[in-house]
Amino acid sequence: MGNLIKVLTRDIDNNGGNFFLDFENAQPSSSETEVWEKVNQVLTEAKVILDDLQAYRGAGEEIRQAIQSPGVEGVQEKAWSAVVPLVIKLKTFYEFSQKLEGSLLCLLDVLTSSSSPTQHLEQKQALARQFAHILHFTLRFDELKMTNPAIQNDFSYYRRTISRMRINNPSSDAGNEVNNELANRMSLFYANATPMLKTLSDATSKFVSDNSDVPIENTTDCLSTMASVCKVMLETPEYRSRFTSEETVLFCLRVMVGVIILYDHVHPAGAFVKTSNIDMKGCIRVLKEQPLSSVEGLLNALRYTTKHLNDETTSKQIRNMLQQN
Repeated sequence: MGNLIKVLTRDIDNNGGNFFLDFENAQPSSSETEVWEKVNQVLTEAKVILDDLQAYRGAGEEIRQAIQSPGVEGVQEKAWSAVVPLVIKLKTFYEFSQKLEGSLLCLLDVLTSSSSPTQHLEQKQALARQFAHILHFTLRFDELKMTNPAIQNDFSYYRRTISRMRINNPSSDAGNEVNNELANRMSLFYANATPMLKTLSDATSKFVSDNSDVPIENTTDCLSTMASVCKVMLETPEYRSRFTSEETVLFCLRVMVGVIILYDHVHPAGAFVKTSNIDMKGCIRVLKEQPLSSVEGLLNALRYTTKHLNDETTSKQIRNMLQQN
């Protein structure tokens, strides 16, 4: 991350002022500390999760040999011994998604509690920073998962194997690190192209429906403000020139795409309609100005994990901008 991530942006509450969001150095005030510390524990674990996912190599060779030699006990045992530790790791990733969901809900609860969400976001900058880091982690996790087919292959082999074990010994499931019930839930999670993003999208939608006493605008304004912050930061030379690494740029791009997707899932009309508080054309333009190799996954996230892109209310220009070359 760069040594300064501050963005001056328009106050969408129209109260005549401008404000800064400091995604880099904001420290919690006394009123933020309790939630900040709880979320910080999850964000600390998030770094380990990303390292483990990046290092995930799979048991492709062992599985291939086991399939080719179904009657050779030693080959089967070798494949099973290789796959089980990997599935335990996949279980850790899945369980972490539930922790991440809990942290997101904690932050949404605080950041959307004011009748002036933009002003509240300014006052709770340390929590806004954590919100940004959750989205950055989510998009990065999903990028890594999508480019690692070994995850699905390993888990499919594990499920086929325990299924055979249950046929031969119905009580064998109790001894497995991942039993059949948990394996079913994990299978649904990993079957999704962007599992972490789906977890957060579903959680945000549930947050809105479960908190009917909180105006939906509190949530959508919070999300659209963060999208605007990232867009301004990326397209304004004054701020962009202060970035010290390409990772800073990717951080901002991932956060921008993340909040757009959450907004699109919770706003009744979505992010692509003309009346949206998010400048979608500007956001897409910023994305497409980056090297394609670094943003193709983010463009695909907008193409395939948003809810309203294909609505009739989405302009032809926006659809054309998101068409694959």
